[in-house]
Amino acid sequence: QVQLVESGGGLVQAGGSLRLSCAASGRTFSSLSMGWFRQAPGKEREFVASVSWRGGSTRYADSVKGRFTISRDNAKSTVYLQMNSLKPEDTAVYYCAAKMWDGPLQSVNEYNYWGQGTQVTVSS
Repeated sequence: QVQLVESGGGLVQAGGSLRLSCAASGRTFSSLSMGWFRQAPGKEREFVASVSWRGGSTRYADSVKGRFTISRDNAKSTVYLQMNSLKPEDTAVYYCAAKMWDGPLQSVNEYNYWGQGTQVTVSS
């Protein structure tokens, strides 16, 4: 089993920045492919970014490319999502996800483990 705990969400004005963190426990973190997803009210959960188990490969949704950066610190068993130039349409609950895999994954259905989510609200 893998336990995931997100933190770092909050309220920010458009154009601002936030950094989300996801701390993992229960499995060797370096064996996990990690991802971030988000879900806005009334919408399906969507892919945001993912990173391979060693951090050498990343993937991003087109909507966040150039603004968001995913990274991981295997020594701290933590994955991060740095979010810059935030827009009101980035408002959502952000979820961390994990799977015992090597490469970055982009589908909700590919991940086995999920955190409880952290709310990000961007005001205009």
